[in-house]
Amino acid sequence: MFYTFAFCCLCCCCLVGVFAGTDELKSVSVMEGDSVSLNSGLTEIQKDEQIIWTFNRSLLAINNGVNNTIPDDLDERFRDRLKLDKKTGSLTIMNIRTEHAGVYEVKISRRSSSSTHRFNVTVYGE
Repeated sequence: MFYTFAFCCLCCCCLVGVFAGTDELKSVSVMEGDSVSLNSGLTEIQKDEQIIWTFNRSLLAINNGVNNTIPDDLDERFRDRLKLDKKTGSLTIMNIRTEHAGVYEVKISRRSSSSTHRFNVTVYGE
């Protein structure tokens, strides 16, 4: 009986580790004028996954498992600077400026779970 209980507890801990969202803040430093890629953590987007990138809580980009969308009313600071990888959902900011420093967040939603990754991007002047 004890072994069955221990096995069930171990399985539950593993499942929580797989399906629980991650809200850890990862620090990323970059020099002004360079490009930086923020990794979604996925190797390939599945059709039932939705990727949403935000900057300081403002929408930057969405991938619904099929199409990438960058909003028409995107903040001017990011115009022509963003690239969303269609395969992995990772976000690249090109020719980054100090005004792009801040917290970026990617939320990955699936039918059964969701996860969040946050990046604190620091941009150093040239």
